[in-house]
Amino acid sequence: MRKPIVVLIAVAGLVLFAIAPLIAQEKLKLFYDKPASEWNEALPIGNGRLGGMVFGGPLKEQIQLNEETIWAGEPGNNVPKNVAHKIQEIRELLAAGKPAEAQRLANEVFPRTAPEGLDYGMPYQTLGSLWLDFPGHDQYTDFYRELDIENAVARTSYTVGGTRFSREMFASFTDDVIILRLTASKKKSLSFRITMTSPHKTHRVAVENGQLALAGTSGDFEGKVGKVGFKGIVRPVVKGGRLMAGEDAITVEGADEVVLYISIGTNFKKYNDLTGHPEQRAESILNKAVTVRYKKALAAHSKKYKEQFGRVKLTLGRSAQADKTTDVRVQEFAHSHDPHLVALYFQFGRYLLISASQPGGQPANLQGIWNDKLAPPWDSKYTVNINTEMNYWPAEVTNLSETHEPLFAMLEDLAITGQESASEMYKARGWVMHHNTDLWRITGIVDGGFYGMWPMGGAWLSQHIWQHYLYNGDANFLEKHYPILKGKALYYLDVLHKDRSGRWLVVSPSISPENSYMDGGVGVSAGTTMDNQLIFDVFNNFIDAAKRLGVDSPLADSVKTALSQLPPMQIGQHSQLQEWLDDLDRTTDKHRHISHLYGLYPSGQISPFRHPDLTEAALNSLIYRGDKSTGWSMGWKVNWWARLLNGNQAYKLIQEQLSPPIGESGQGGGTYPNLLDAHPPFQIDGNFGCTAGIAEMLVQCYDGNIFILPALPDALPSGSVSGLKVRGGFVVDLAWDGGRLTRLTIKSNLGGNCRLRIAEGINLTGKSGLSIAEGENSNPFYKVHDIKAPLKSAKANLKGFDVPATKLVEFETKAGKTYRFRANTM
Repeated sequence: MRKPIVVLIAVAGLVLFAIAPLIAQEKLKLFYDKPASEWNEALPIGNGRLGGMVFGGPLKEQIQLNEETIWAGEPGNNVPKNVAHKIQEIRELLAAGKPAEAQRLANEVFPRTAPEGLDYGMPYQTLGSLWLDFPGHDQYTDFYRELDIENAVARTSYTVGGTRFSREMFASFTDDVIILRLTASKKKSLSFRITMTSPHKTHRVAVENGQLALAGTSGDFEGKVGKVGFKGIVRPVVKGGRLMAGEDAITVEGADEVVLYISIGTNFKKYNDLTGHPEQRAESILNKAVTVRYKKALAAHSKKYKEQFGRVKLTLGRSAQADKTTDVRVQEFAHSHDPHLVALYFQFGRYLLISASQPGGQPANLQGIWNDKLAPPWDSKYTVNINTEMNYWPAEVTNLSETHEPLFAMLEDLAITGQESASEMYKARGWVMHHNTDLWRITGIVDGGFYGMWPMGGAWLSQHIWQHYLYNGDANFLEKHYPILKGKALYYLDVLHKDRSGRWLVVSPSISPENSYMDGGVGVSAGTTMDNQLIFDVFNNFIDAAKRLGVDSPLADSVKTALSQLPPMQIGQHSQLQEWLDDLDRTTDKHRHISHLYGLYPSGQISPFRHPDLTEAALNSLIYRGDKSTGWSMGWKVNWWARLLNGNQAYKLIQEQLSPPIGESGQGGGTYPNLLDAHPPFQIDGNFGCTAGIAEMLVQCYDGNIFILPALPDALPSGSVSGLKVRGGFVVDLAWDGGRLTRLTIKSNLGGNCRLRIAEGINLTGKSGLSIAEGENSNPFYKVHDIKAPLKSAKANLKGFDVPATKLVEFETKAGKTYRFRANTM
């Protein structure tokens, strides 16, 4: 392992301050003293479209390859015919107080295994792997490999017989190929064999015109024929030595330097169009890429990447743990002081989002773009009852708005394919999808009548459109995507029914995702709390969007009427926030989904300052469920505890998450040696959830103000962050020491009123004309929608929720101006 370099600086604080950021940037690396022995130790690289997992083996290097559109199957929706009357029967059984019978019918109409003629979604699939075999490199020393997330480059180096061998690899953001450069400290030392393999049933590997090519077709699945054609091409460019081409392998002998260019093309053009030409696309991209000198290509790639990554910097301090390899740090994190690993993990989440989701491409799926299987867990598709949404929680707050664009593009497709589901299954206008989709934009029920009977996936996904608008204020964006918001409002306007009491409008049938309230797997229900919260947001988003665009006033009035008839949230017999319309929660329930806390986060319907009773009830629900869970669930819990203003508990969940998983199945959660999230097995959403949660501990903006340091844990008493984005186009930099704010900078991109919530004992000094805030915030991006008073069980025993002593101050801003404050203790 490479020894750390100790730099002695015998100069004053000004010089030390000047170099500190450079030191922090240099340390944004995952590094190891041994090669990866399995996939969960390999290092991910990606440019949004292409992904690679780099193992770093000296004797045999493996680079497992992905391209974002290689999925099984072919175009086509999965909407069943002649089920609308059955859905009505399920609704009537629920209304008659017969939930077991309703669940039984739901299971019959929508069986757990896809019936003939339908599918439950296609799996995302690997291309295959590139292999480099190095004879005699089994006896190596001084091994080192790293993933430099500051520059988006993976590196491996080691020594054999006195010669230092090095590899440098990246997925180019500018040239759209994966590039691998191999060098050695002595000339004519590079000799190795290049091969490719693929698990696809239909594929062929061959040497063509001095290039190694892997061509094939994606797999069949659940009755859909695999029709994604793909081709991967590896072109070696050699200095010194010679190339020898075999039938299905290329050998390099005695070279000084070798650069491998990897290009992949498919026939995918759109979810309903496979008329592209894989070979033509791969060759065209490759021919352009090889004309760029390596150093120029690397510099251009890193510059492009850092245009996004470099916007946010987080410093939390450093301990001796930072000198240990990343795998060891994960092993020891729960029982050591390693604040730098928290900052690294936060930035690693941003690195993954940039690397997996770029404009013009596909959204990040359950594994981002990194998958080595033909049938990965949960098909590695888009699970939209939490997982896909969680992937994009960091997009706005960590200043990566561009990464959100593939999700919006997918929503444009779903708003089309979802019309078929709405009309055929529910006889409704607008559009609907359930809890899963894939490359082909399916919108029907997936995984049967227990898991899949949830017509709310589009309701949740559409929140991302409105949130993007609140953060960026782009009226053109809102106008373009307004039909998606309108379509969701139309659908729920049509399908809402009176509940059993006749008091409320509810969605029926539905579920509270993946949970049950009766023995025997009964989950189908009417008016679940999460559904009500989602529709509250769907309706308010539509009403506000229509008003801002000056359209659809009569429809907005109809939506307001329906909105007024939604059920309020309820506090049940265990002093909990009820998950269902009836008081059915069990204190022994440890289910990973705590869906009814959507109103706490990511929505902002529950606020400690406005709704202390609901906040306490949400807290009790969270306590009943416990801490340890799947990786994504613990990521969500970090955000909930931050919203509950409990930084120490949020940090405890980060400790639980940043611990090794136990086994490859179950509900253990944790983090693999390569910092990827473990459900287990691997799901990427936990990475993104924790990154968003760390930001939420530092800044919140959902409650009509910008709350500075709302949930700072004792374990992180000093630090700084710059570049976090909040609603209204404000960008926040801040520093703290001893757990107290010391410096605050606000950049205003849109202008308007800036309202801050800060600790009571802090006084801000600057040139902005601060005043005490009164009433509601005049900034329209900070509008807070009133909720109904909660209904409370007579058995509930609330003890009160204490909030910290804070104050609200505000000042008027101008677009493009920056406002700086010093924070002093009063």
